[in-house]
Amino acid sequence: MNQNSTCPAAPDQAPIFTLDDVQAAAARIKGAVVHTPTLRSQTLSEITGANIWLKFENHQFTAAYKERGALNALLLLSEEQRQRGVIAASAGNHSQGLSYHGTRLGVPVTIVMPRTTPHVKIMQTERVGGNVVLEGENFDQAYAHARKLETELGLTFIHPFDDPMVAAGQGTVALEMLADVPELDMLAIPIGGGGLASGMGVAARGINPDIGLIGVEAELFPSMYNKLKGTNLPCGGDTLAEGIAVFEPGQYTSRVLGTVLDDLMLVDEAAIETALALLLQIEKTVVEGAGAAGLAAVMHNRSVFAGKNVGIVLCGGNIDTRLLANVLLRDLARQGRLARLRIFLQDRPGSLYKVMHEFNAHNVNIIEISHQRIFTTLPAKGLVTDIECEARDRAQLDSLIHALRAKGYAISQVELD
Repeated sequence: MNQNSTCPAAPDQAPIFTLDDVQAAAARIKGAVVHTPTLRSQTLSEITGANIWLKFENHQFTAAYKERGALNALLLLSEEQRQRGVIAASAGNHSQGLSYHGTRLGVPVTIVMPRTTPHVKIMQTERVGGNVVLEGENFDQAYAHARKLETELGLTFIHPFDDPMVAAGQGTVALEMLADVPELDMLAIPIGGGGLASGMGVAARGINPDIGLIGVEAELFPSMYNKLKGTNLPCGGDTLAEGIAVFEPGQYTSRVLGTVLDDLMLVDEAAIETALALLLQIEKTVVEGAGAAGLAAVMHNRSVFAGKNVGIVLCGGNIDTRLLANVLLRDLARQGRLARLRIFLQDRPGSLYKVMHEFNAHNVNIIEISHQRIFTTLPAKGLVTDIECEARDRAQLDSLIHALRAKGYAISQVELD
């Protein structure tokens, strides 16, 4: 493998990197990235029926594994390339990792982001030293502009995933996991463009040829699944796991993954939300949607992982706090601890009081009440009351609903999509 430049050949021609390349990357970046812990989760192991080991890559300085590949690529630049600077197209963790380590090494870093990028991500990248250029309405347009600037300004483009040396840097995650926990039988690895999975896959296969390697994609963005399995599932949507929401996977990484993966699983949004909430509630650790994908796959494919020592990468922790709050509240609703009950009443004095009496008798806390008299299909003397409430658990909530129906009330629970 040529280690004097990044992506020295076209993706469909570059030789597949090896365990030696990953080990060289580990030596190169040692001391500049965090050797994050790999810890067993007793509670998640009990829940899933597997022995769950978590790799806390959300403990990196920029809260994501992307630093590893970005730094490895930066350290392989020639002196001339360093002086001219590097460029990338990214609105995510790659932009922060590249900017942080580029600034630390004195390498100018330009990041092209779509104009639609949330301001907080722009600020995070600028805060660690990146020069942000806003161009285009989506990633493809930002990417095209970055490649244009690469040529015009003589910069070196560092791809977020489709680059052998970036992928080799990401593979150091697996080196650390297997050094810390040699008995791991399987790895569940999130896949977007494929850089992390290909790096970890090559490293893990080189150390233990019999290890099980499972890739995990968001169901809304099955791009690598389609490529490797020959399917044509629709790709797109508003996923919580935006870090692995990729329309077109890497050409190079897909070649690598075709040789190392045992299987590729898809996880839906509810599964990702549940896994994210569990990690916060049980492990007291914040992950982004992509970081919860591995656990989501294990929880929804228990027979595949049962009894195995399973390594799960919490690949990043960069999630908007308001979005995190929504996920946690939605999880409480799925558990039956929060609910919105829709009750049909007659519009007469005392109707609501009688309903409130039942809530009090069942010790269910009322959070909010809203009446609707006008925009309903009920008779003019009818009304709809939505009551948001908080229960101890689903059994307590079900007991309240049963009691209200027994007294003749028409009641329904407003469900999550």
